[in-house]
Amino acid sequence: MFDAKISETTVTQNDIKIAARKVQVYYGEAHAIKDVSVDILDKTVTAFIGPSGCGKSTFLRCINRMNDTIPICRVEGDILLDGEDIYDKRVDPVNLRARVGMVFQKPNPFPKSIYDNVAYGPRIHGLARTKADLDEIVERALRRGAIWEEVKDRLHQPGTGLSGGQQQRLCIARAVATEPEVLLMDEPCSALDPIATAQVEELIDELRQSYSVVIVTHSMQQAARVSQKTAFFHLGNLVEYGDTEQIFTNPVDPRTESYITGRIG
Repeated sequence: MFDAKISETTVTQNDIKIAARKVQVYYGEAHAIKDVSVDILDKTVTAFIGPSGCGKSTFLRCINRMNDTIPICRVEGDILLDGEDIYDKRVDPVNLRARVGMVFQKPNPFPKSIYDNVAYGPRIHGLARTKADLDEIVERALRRGAIWEEVKDRLHQPGTGLSGGQQQRLCIARAVATEPEVLLMDEPCSALDPIATAQVEELIDELRQSYSVVIVTHSMQQAARVSQKTAFFHLGNLVEYGDTEQIFTNPVDPRTESYITGRIG
């Protein structure tokens, strides 16, 4: 059995938002995630780093059951959100995804107005009783997405007409509109220029006041800038998990050091 090296920090049960135990993921016969156990903390940014194909995005997609949409994918083990098993048959994946929002690598606004992009989730989950309620939710989400000032005078224009960086912040606003508890981000800056990347990174830092944020990133510099905790994946294994500063300056596992110094990856 493979055991990840976990750095010593004092964590209480109340700090843990997501607890994963012995998670295995298979795509048909291929074993993509091998025996991963990790505690992800509330109101913290956790970065998943590692070479391409190491399993970090696959594991991220387990947390809101996005892998359910892949017929050949099978997930084993336990993932608990606030102590509840998210893979329990009684859990509705649609409701789970309102609690665990997701932002993808490429900005993917719906072919609708800016307003309707953000209003979509609250509408389908019945979060607004009146138009005034919905207006308030949309404004709050766009403010949280740090894009309200740029779009408040064109809410009924297409979201697809925004720049790439604005589209990604719109997608973040859309994800937080349902008041999720966890926000998953799969390389949210890889398609953005440096200025838009800096804006999104600043936003991630603000969002952790309200959410548990988990970000997959290929950029070690980005992980070092935005996260408090880092998990290093390699060949489907969680090799090491701990405080970001410790992972980058004093890793326990030689494979982590090899990746950070550029010898593997």
